[in-house]
This record gives sequence, C-alpha cells and structure tokens, in this order.
Amino acid sequence: MLRVAVPNKGALSEPAAEMLAESGYRQRRSTKDLAVYDPDSDTEFFYLRPRDIAVYVASGTLDVGITGRDMLLETAPAEGAGSSTVEVMPLGFGRSSFRFASPLESGIEKLEQLAGRRIATAYPVLLQRYLDENGIDAGVVKLDGAVETACRLGVADAVCDVVETGTTLRAAGLHIIGEPVLTSEAVLVRRGGGEESPAVAQLRRRLKGVLVARQYVLLDYDCPNSLLDRATAITPGLEGPTVSPLQTEGWSAVRAMVLQSDTNRLMDELWELGARAILVTSIHACRI
Repeated sequence: MLRVAVPNKGALSEPAAEMLAESGYRQRRSTKDLAVYDPDSDTEFFYLRPRDIAVYVASGTLDVGITGRDMLLETAPAEGAGSSTVEVMPLGFGRSSFRFASPLESGIEKLEQLAGRRIATAYPVLLQRYLDENGIDAGVVKLDGAVETACRLGVADAVCDVVETGTTLRAAGLHIIGEPVLTSEAVLVRRGGGEESPAVAQLRRRLKGVLVARQYVLLDYDCPNSLLDRATAITPGLEGPTVSPLQTEGWSAVRAMVLQSDTNRLMDELWELGARAILVTSIHACRI
C-alpha cells in the first residue's frame, strides 16, 4: 500500500487535493477527515501540517508527500545525516520566493549591509544556511508566523520571508532587498536513498499527466496539402502532428498538442496561411 502525505491546511492544501483528484485518487470529503483510503489504487492519504510532511517522509512512516520546497529545505534532515527527504518533481502551484526586506528608512539597499543586523524569519534554518554560505554575520530572530511587523515592533532590523507578490511587505512599509534567496513551489517528495517503488512511479506519472493536460490543448484543423509543410511547422506537436487525408481531394486533417497559452496566436497564423475548421479541445488526462 502507498502512503501519501497531503497538506492539511494553508495555500497548498486545496490545490494539492485537487491535483490528486484529477490524477484519479479518492480524496477527503470534509476537512475534518485526517486520513482517506482509496481502494482502487491501494493508497492511503494522510492530511498533515505542511511543515511536518518532510519529517514523516524522512522517517519512512510515509512513502511520499506534497509540501513546499521552502518547507522541505527548512524541516527535512540533511542528506548524510541519516534519513533524508528529496524532491521528486515540482507540481506547478504554490509558487513563492524567499526574500529579504527592510524598512524604507533603514538605508539598507544591499545584502552586504545586513551584516551585524537582526533579521526576523519563520525559516531560521534556511536563513542561517544562506547567511553562512554568503559570509554574512547577522543575528537570526526566530518568529512563528507573520514577520512583517517585526521591524516596526523593534525586534529586528530586517526580515526574510516567503512571499508571493511582496504586497504584504510593502503594506508594512518594507522594501525588498536583492534577489530571492530561494524560489519555492509545491513539490512531490520521497525518502532519500533506495529505488523508486512502482506505486510511487505510478503516482509521479499521473501527476505529470495532470501537469501536461493543464498546459496543453489539442488543436485540430483542415489544411490544403500544398500548405501542409508550412502548417505543421507552426504546430509541430510534442512528437509530431497527426495528419489524415480528408474525403475532399487535396486536403488533410491535422491534429497536434500545443501550449494553451499559444492557442489564439496559432489559430490566427493557421487561418492566415489557409487552414480552416480550426478547433481547440481540452485535455483532461494524458500519459506522455
């Protein structure tokens, strides 16, 4: 039986459950449910705090889990320190960045100016690792939760926090310093070492199929044979387009997978070239 950890709350919870449901796995009906068994895939899902997931996976209690890359690096035991947790694949949601910020009046404009300062964060392990790697000697103030008010309340000179857009930091009178320390998103993780089990490989293929289905659509169109080479150059597909002869002499039907974001541009190009009956169809699931 495969045992999977899923975020119980927070920004990753609903998208993770939705992605697993699209992958064909039964999910909980109520947020009060802390465990759900899917008999069709012989998989049990446990709904846990996102920060705890890497720890459970590293211990071998659970086989795989979904958490944020930032939480993985903050809480998982390091490789070489016994059991570890490693990233298997990114999942394309919950994107954020780990960044420094300070009050506008602080005069701090560069990362080097953080030396000797107090930096508040809810991710002390990530922050200390970055400071050590960059030779910055600064004090780390560990807070549990929102840190944007730490400077105003006098417990820190700067903050280092995970943000999506930076709006919350700016609203607190802070400005962002330098490049992101880390870019994060939801990731599938498993225990380090050893080979991937067939059940984990199947889960990974299903999740990858959902990612592809969300990014691509099927584009169908009719095209004069004289323009086929130019048309298929516009829509090469992932492994080449499917071309079938039409009953109308001199015409062919073409089908190709294209990025959803490119759909309207490609339809315009094909129409101007001479293609007709251009149709777009959503993909609900796939294996590539």
